[in-house]
Amino acid sequence: MGFNLNEKYNCVVLEFKGDVMGGPDAVALNDKLHELIDEGKKNIVVDLGGVKFMNSSGLGMLIGALTTMRKAGGDLRLARASEKIESLLIVTKLVTVFKNYKTLEEATNSFTE
Repeated sequence: MGFNLNEKYNCVVLEFKGDVMGGPDAVALNDKLHELIDEGKKNIVVDLGGVKFMNSSGLGMLIGALTTMRKAGGDLRLARASEKIESLLIVTKLVTVFKNYKTLEEATNSFTE
């Protein structure tokens, strides 16, 4: 998995690509989130549009990221999850934990509400 970082409006968009499977990617993500927190950037949107597969470790990585951002006084929201990823969120009941949006625009705009 790789991710690109873009700043849009009042949040940071992390665009995930490939398979989300935790491991070293979780460490890289955690390090990046702490850098953003140190810069005062606490509102994150994870763009899942480029994700083909996610396992339980990948879900754990997202939960850890959400916890990190909420402890810092911010939030992490999901955007553009495929049908496959969305059904994974429903089965694990994480759909009740994460705010999930169909489009990137809806997700980024949600921080102005």
